[in-house]
Amino acid sequence: MKQMSLGESGFERKTKRTRKREFLDEMNLVVPWAELVSLIAPHAPTPGAKGGRPPFAVETMLRVHFLQQWFNLSDPAMEEALYDTPMFREFAGLDMDEGNLPDESTILRFRHLLEERHLSVQILATVNATLTARGLLLKQGTVVDATLIAAPSSTKNSTGSRDPEMHQTKKGNQWHFGMKAHIGVDADSGLVHTVVGTAANVNDMTQAHALVHGEEADVFADAGYQGVVKREETQGIQAHWHVAMRPGKRRALDKSRPVDKLIDEVERIKASIRAKVEHPFRVIKRQFGHVKVRYRGLAKNTAQLYTLFALSNIWMARRTLLRQVRA
Repeated sequence: MKQMSLGESGFERKTKRTRKREFLDEMNLVVPWAELVSLIAPHAPTPGAKGGRPPFAVETMLRVHFLQQWFNLSDPAMEEALYDTPMFREFAGLDMDEGNLPDESTILRFRHLLEERHLSVQILATVNATLTARGLLLKQGTVVDATLIAAPSSTKNSTGSRDPEMHQTKKGNQWHFGMKAHIGVDADSGLVHTVVGTAANVNDMTQAHALVHGEEADVFADAGYQGVVKREETQGIQAHWHVAMRPGKRRALDKSRPVDKLIDEVERIKASIRAKVEHPFRVIKRQFGHVKVRYRGLAKNTAQLYTLFALSNIWMARRTLLRQVRA
């Protein structure tokens, strides 16, 4: 008879606390689970009158959905991860010996529920309301920007065509096919308050008016937004726009002249404020691995962006939130 190892008996010796474990423990503490569950619960399926398998708890499915976003997992990969990774089952509140784990169809239906009820938008709003209540999200200034997110350009698929809602655009000397994520972030904290998803060929400036919340006094943008104040849709915005000087004009400044030196210093200060908008992009692309769209169509991918930026806000504010939780 084969002797049972310590690992198989449940007495494995843990010698290191992994970064993944540390991350999930922090998220367990700082995500406003109760508020988010209250948001989704009225729309969630209930046990049928004729019996059958009861649906999984809303919080369980929400935790599974967030695991997907944090670790960039497809529906089938998430199902397999629940079987393979005890840490994920523990985080989701599933019994370690549970034989009935959510399958990929159950995970898919929960995502469709969020999309159809536009709950991803409300998830971002709920997270931001929590951050605002804790003094982390101010409304004095906004920074606007956009980033490209690639989509599969190959036509070697069942339809023989690329996603018709995605388009190509040229940036520098390189062509990109996919969509754009336009965001408005708090100029002080860098936390995202507004998200708009468009095809990649949509000009950044056309979405600028949709990225402000109306209560800010100042809006900061890069040189791609030159002329934004002259657009019809921005005329009703009372905030003062601080748009970067075009790089060629800035390079032409004569730093030996006091006036030009002062202009360059103002541009440097504006650039330091605009840098805040790059942080959320870095989090979703590098921390969460979202460098390519997962679904077909803008609606589904934009819904995912709302969730990703809500989670990026929590991740960026986690240290302050943890101090408040532990105080």
